[in-house]
Amino acid sequence: MTPRIFPLAKLYLAAVLLLAATNSGCIRDNDDDIAATTLVGDGEPAPDFTVEMLDGTSTTLSSLRGEVVLLTFWNTWCPECGREMAEVPQELARRFGGRKFLFLPVAREESTETVGAFASTQGYDFPIGVDPDGSIYGLYATRYVPRNILIDPDGTVVASRAGYSPETFAELTALIEQLLR
Repeated sequence: MTPRIFPLAKLYLAAVLLLAATNSGCIRDNDDDIAATTLVGDGEPAPDFTVEMLDGTSTTLSSLRGEVVLLTFWNTWCPECGREMAEVPQELARRFGGRKFLFLPVAREESTETVGAFASTQGYDFPIGVDPDGSIYGLYATRYVPRNILIDPDGTVVASRAGYSPETFAELTALIEQLLR
C-alpha cells in the first residue's frame, strides 16, 4: 500500500508546484491575460519609485532622467527569470556600456537576504534592487515575471513586455539602440 501512496504524493506535489508557479506569474498564459495585468502601457509616464539596492544604497527612478532605463522585475525562483538574468546583463553591458543606459533589475516580493544569497550564488556582479512587499511592481503590473519595462530619457514607457525569449530581448535591444541615437 505504501508504494502506491508515494507515487500519488509525488504527483500531487508536482501539481501543487505547477499551480503555484502558474498563479505566481512565472508561466505565461496568453497575451490577452498579460495585457490585462499590465498597469502602465507604452507611451505612458513611468511611475516614480525609490528602490533599495542590495548594496544598501537607494535608486529613485526620476533621478535617472536623461538615461534609457530597462526596468526588469524578476524572482529568484522563476526559471524564465533565471534564463534572462544569466544572459541579459552581460549582453547589455557589452552593447551599451559607457552610454546613457541603465539596467535596473528589481526582485519582486522577496527578502534582501534571499535575493542577496541568490545573487552571490549566481555570481551576479551588477546592482540589484529589492521590492520585498511588491509595492513597486504593483505600480506597473499585477502579475507575471519577468516583466521588462523600457523607459526613455524623458521618463516615458516605450515598451512593457512580460516573459523572456530571445525574440523579446532582440526587440528590446533594438529599441534601446534606437533611443540611444
